[in-house]
Amino acid sequence: MSYPENTVQTPAPAIKPSGKPGRDALWGWLIGLLSGILGLAPWWITGATLPLQNLWATQVMPAQMPPALLPLSQYEATTIVALLTVGGALAGLAVRIWSPTRRRLAMWCAAAGVFAVHFTATVQSFSVLHDGLAPGTLSSLYFGGLLAGVIGSVIASFVAMLLIASPSHVKATIGFGLMAIPVTSWAVVWIASVVGFLNVPTAVPTVARWVPAVLVGCALAWCGLRPARRAVAWALNILFLWLLPALFTAIQSVLGTRVLAGDIPEMLSRGREVFMRVLGPDGGALPTILLALAIGLVGVGVQEILSRRGSRQGASQ
Repeated sequence: MSYPENTVQTPAPAIKPSGKPGRDALWGWLIGLLSGILGLAPWWITGATLPLQNLWATQVMPAQMPPALLPLSQYEATTIVALLTVGGALAGLAVRIWSPTRRRLAMWCAAAGVFAVHFTATVQSFSVLHDGLAPGTLSSLYFGGLLAGVIGSVIASFVAMLLIASPSHVKATIGFGLMAIPVTSWAVVWIASVVGFLNVPTAVPTVARWVPAVLVGCALAWCGLRPARRAVAWALNILFLWLLPALFTAIQSVLGTRVLAGDIPEMLSRGREVFMRVLGPDGGALPTILLALAIGLVGVGVQEILSRRGSRQGASQ
């Protein structure tokens, strides 16, 4: 029996990702940096002067307050959440659209860019706040509460970025739903910053109530219902649309009053009461949920019709 010569096969060369790692890393970092800046921009264009503080050591006029890169105030709690989380969401969306070969590298570099902006803004703002607050237990509690809120918002920003940048439709849709309320608040802050708080059109709050439902509905239509596991994204997005407005309302209600300042048990009780009331029929969540579902189902139906029409045209050719 004879054997063919040169029976040893040469292994196929490994496919190397195109582009240079350094370039992807640099672009990722720049995306994160710009996204973090854009997230905070609605506050910065107002002049970024620290809001008046109830516990400030001296009596000053608003214009005499020092500059601060974050609007640290119990009255701006939901605004702080929106400003910080939107930066991460924008970075995640940019990485998703870009879809680089080294996705993980670009994503982590983008996260580093966003974190650099958030870290700088946090250190500068809390340094200013610490220097100006009157000494005392209540000031320490106020300072610690704001710091905990900012740290939580930075973590939420990172989570939103990871979800939206993920190649998974389910994870990205969950990220979009999670950010629908903060993005709407961020857009309202932009409007108020540009035209002035007293000049905000009366229609803005009404429109803002429905914007999250539209955003969630569009995300659900993009996600689709096939395969069946995508129903998880639908359920979570509807849950977000129900819970998050109530949570934001409860937080603002508790922190927006000076009567309960420092009374932690009473603040928690008041927050729980407002939260449960807004979750109920009087909260008005049902119409927004129905709108989101309607937009999502109509979008899925349109995609199904277009897909079948395309299949028929392909089969007839």
